[in-house]
Amino acid sequence: MTRREFIALLGGTAAWPLTARGQQSERVRLIGVLLAIAKDNPEYQPWISAFRQALQDLGWIEGRNIRIDIHWATGNPAEIRKQAAELAALAPDVILAPGTSTVGPLMQATRTVPIVFPIIADPVAGGFVDSLARPGRNATGFMLFEYSMSGKWLELLKQIAPGVTRVAVLGDSSTPTGPAQFGVIQAVAPMLRVEVNAFNKRDANEIERTITAFAQSPNGGLILTAGGPAFVHRDLIIGLAARYKLPAVYFERLFVVAGGLLSYGPDRIDMYRRAAGYVDRVLKGEKPADMPVQAPTKYQLVINLRTAKALGLDVPLHLQQAADEVIE
Repeated sequence: MTRREFIALLGGTAAWPLTARGQQSERVRLIGVLLAIAKDNPEYQPWISAFRQALQDLGWIEGRNIRIDIHWATGNPAEIRKQAAELAALAPDVILAPGTSTVGPLMQATRTVPIVFPIIADPVAGGFVDSLARPGRNATGFMLFEYSMSGKWLELLKQIAPGVTRVAVLGDSSTPTGPAQFGVIQAVAPMLRVEVNAFNKRDANEIERTITAFAQSPNGGLILTAGGPAFVHRDLIIGLAARYKLPAVYFERLFVVAGGLLSYGPDRIDMYRRAAGYVDRVLKGEKPADMPVQAPTKYQLVINLRTAKALGLDVPLHLQQAADEVIE
């Protein structure tokens, strides 16, 4: 071996520990997640799994360069506020938080930690962003839907149950989205020759009294608009619709899987995947203030034929063909 070869060998050998140290010292980023649901809720698992897989596809590997800390806050507002404060105090690199119920407390807890919401009803009305194009604050993400699509719920109800002439719209008047969704439905109603009335869905007793009284008159139907309390009272609403033979349209497929008649709404798995893309951009240095809020790009129509049969409804063939999922 020549002197030059020996020196080159030593130089290469000396570089090995440096390379190893560089690999070992790769910074591990902390991603916080705040969910207003009980721990390991099975309905959330596909959404969170889609988020994790999308992150992995973007090069973010748990245990190597990211750590994900999920806080399950249940639906209790006091618990959500507590978990939001604890999560903000950890100063994660970014927080994923779906819905007004979690984003609101988080933005009260921190004005600096970046927040990405995979779904939210109306971030402008909620005061979370200055505008959709220029959020201007520490939060951005994806709207649950555009208000114009609310009229689609009434159109679908009339297609699947043409005899419906009266519709109870179960919403939440305490949030900006409730009256806004009802306003769109109300605007479409005259063209479809349907009378619509708005009712609150926040309290179980209130829901049962409302639907029971509404069902005393014939030709009725239900529309359940988007909002957190709807998930809490899902089984009650589906059960009452079945008991009183009321055709009902829901905003999310989980209601149809659980026995509801029909749903039309955004593909939430797709939205959680897209949220991972925003988290990726934040981790690479972009600011939520400069990242526009985006609308859904994929919607799902889901029909439960078993429920339709129990209600005595013949689902039009064109609806079955247009559906993304038909439960038989």
